[in-house]
Amino acid sequence: MLRLAVCALAGLLIAAPAAAAPLSVYLDQGSKVRLPGAARNVVVANPRVADVNLLGAQDLVVIGKGYGVTNVIVTDAQGRTLFDRDIVVSAPDQGQVSYIRGAETRAFSCSPRCEPVGDPSARRRVP
Repeated sequence: MLRLAVCALAGLLIAAPAAAAPLSVYLDQGSKVRLPGAARNVVVANPRVADVNLLGAQDLVVIGKGYGVTNVIVTDAQGRTLFDRDIVVSAPDQGQVSYIRGAETRAFSCSPRCEPVGDPSARRRVP
């Protein structure tokens, strides 16, 4: 009986994903993630913040689309969670400038000269 309980506990620990630190991604850049199994379903809570592309059954790329935090959940064919993490999209540490005027903000990538990031006619409202 004890052996059965130990096996059941070990199975739960292996199947349950460990709580992981948020994945940080820069705006308009991607980060590759290797999954422990073949992905079947991918859910992005807020697609305005991040997007996910599958490179194969076990590889995905998380792309920062807008500033903020969202989460991504990936499951396999049996419904087991392979990946469940918060995604934090932020500005790069270098080479970018934000221009804020009232409730509007515009981002510029500056290497070597400053160019608008994304659609130059689109302006983002500061929350």
